[in-house]
Amino acid sequence: MSVVLIVEDEMLEQEFLKSIVLKELLPEDKLLTCESGVQAIELSKEYKPNIIIMDILIPEMDGLKTIEEIKKFLPNTCISILSAYSDFSYAQKAIKLQVFEYLLKPVKPTVFKETFHKMLDCVNESQLIVKENEDVEASECQKCFIEESVRYIKEHFKEKLTLEMVASKVFMNPQYFSRAFKEDMGVSFSTYINDLKIKHACRLLETTNYPAYRISMECGFSDPSYFNRVFRAQMNMTPIDYRKYICLSMQKD
Repeated sequence: MSVVLIVEDEMLEQEFLKSIVLKELLPEDKLLTCESGVQAIELSKEYKPNIIIMDILIPEMDGLKTIEEIKKFLPNTCISILSAYSDFSYAQKAIKLQVFEYLLKPVKPTVFKETFHKMLDCVNESQLIVKENEDVEASECQKCFIEESVRYIKEHFKEKLTLEMVASKVFMNPQYFSRAFKEDMGVSFSTYINDLKIKHACRLLETTNYPAYRISMECGFSDPSYFNRVFRAQMNMTPIDYRKYICLSMQKD
C-alpha cells in the first residue's frame, strides 16, 4: 500500500497535484494533504507516508528543513521537491537530503505524472525488497524453531509426546507447526517420532533380553499391539523376528 503526502500551501497547486495523483493510486492507497511544514511532520509521524511531494516555500518551516526533520524518522521515504526557484543552493541541499526529484514550477502535468510513476516504481521495488527480507527472516526464524523442537523431541521421544505439546514448547500454533515441521524435516511430526522410537527399539532388541512389551514401553508406546504394527511397517518384520535376525547374523560372524 502506498501512502502519499502532498505538502503545498497554494490551494490551486494542491488541487492540480491531487488530481494527477488520485488517478494513479489504487483504492487501498491513501492520499494526505497539508499546507505547512509542521503539519507535514505531524502527518508523517502518524501515517508514515512512503511518498512525499513537498513545496519548498511553505509556512512555519521551509520545505528543505521539513524534509530534514522527516528524514530523521523516515529515512527511506521517497520525496520530490517542487520549487519556483532554480537556485543552485536549493538544488545542492536537495541532493544532500537525497530527494528523488527537484521539479521547477510551473510543472507540466506530463512531467509530474512521469515523476510520480517513477516514485511509485521506486516505492514498490523497495517494498518488495523489504518483503523478501522479511520472508528470509521468517524462514530462518521458522528453521530455528523447528531445530529447537527436534532437540526437544530427541530428548523426550520415550515419553508420550503430542504435536500440541511440542508446538507449545516452541510457541507455535499447532497447525502451523505441523506444516512447518514437515516442510523443514521432509516427514510428518508423527512419522519422525515413530522413526526415533523404532530405532531405539532396534537398539534394545540388539543389546537386551527385554520382551517386546517392555521394549514398547521403554520406547514410549502405551499399546504393545500398536508398537508391533509400527515396527513391522517400518522394518518389514516383527520385533521378535528382528531379534532372531540379529542373533543369526551374529552367529555367522
